[in-house]
Amino acid sequence: MDWKLEGSAQRTESPVLPGQEGHVVDADADGFSESFWLLQIDVDCECREREAPPIGSAPWCSRNVQRKQRHWEKIVAAKKSKRKQEKERRKASHAENPGICTQHSKRFLRALTKEKLLKARRTGPRLCIDLSMTHHMSKKEMSRLAGQIRRLYGSNKKADRPFWICLTGFTTDSPLYEECLRMNDGFSSYLLDITEEDCFSLFPLETLVYLTPDSEHALEDVDLNKVYVLGGLVDESIQKKVTFQKAQEHSVKTARLPIQEYMVRRQNGKNYHSEILAINQVFDVLSTYFHTQNWPEALKKGVSPGKGYVLWNSDE
Repeated sequence: MDWKLEGSAQRTESPVLPGQEGHVVDADADGFSESFWLLQIDVDCECREREAPPIGSAPWCSRNVQRKQRHWEKIVAAKKSKRKQEKERRKASHAENPGICTQHSKRFLRALTKEKLLKARRTGPRLCIDLSMTHHMSKKEMSRLAGQIRRLYGSNKKADRPFWICLTGFTTDSPLYEECLRMNDGFSSYLLDITEEDCFSLFPLETLVYLTPDSEHALEDVDLNKVYVLGGLVDESIQKKVTFQKAQEHSVKTARLPIQEYMVRRQNGKNYHSEILAINQVFDVLSTYFHTQNWPEALKKGVSPGKGYVLWNSDE
């Protein structure tokens, strides 16, 4: 039995790690002491792994992060290369054509557009969109109308001689207003008038010309002293003469685009012919005519071939 006593009296020195000097554990210490010692070793190793990497070494990233980083660097490099090429192209163009003015900045173009629109507000021409009939429309139809207003406003901004636009019968708590905000970026900043008043009470009746395809009178010219009214109505059920009857109720002059005078019906498989245009298409005709004083050119701009009409001298 002496060997047991001898063994119990012996002390075994554990391997000493850096920073562990002076720690000696009994060979027959209970499991708790040994577990504590091993745990301490693990903690020390983990702390060393978390130490900051040497200066100049790259931090570790996952493959997914590295792939995204490379993709982003390629995009940035491509944009820089494109800007450089565009700059060189402008320099070459300016060298070949020194009399042509250099390209203006976006800020300058925005200021120029604003100036032209405000001038139209003072001197005309003026365009009113009657939005008092939206209670006849479904949500889908309102979405289409909001899109037409966006395209109309965009075309007006690009025009050399823009119209001043007024949205009448338009309340800010209406579903159409919410749809315009949802679909049209920057709608609240559009340079135009918005009013809840009806166009018939806002302007003198003798200055109004309600444009409707049901009128018997063809529009001959664009008068700066007149206010041209478009019915803001998208009606998939095709209710006839809605805008014409509304104009008659207020004894307002009506007119239609001179489609019958300058265009003819084209044969098509569906035998479809319509003079009903979206408000942005009607505006494209008015705006082009006001700039060119040429009805055939204006009608070609706004009346799409899908309406079943072509110009008299067209080869189509």
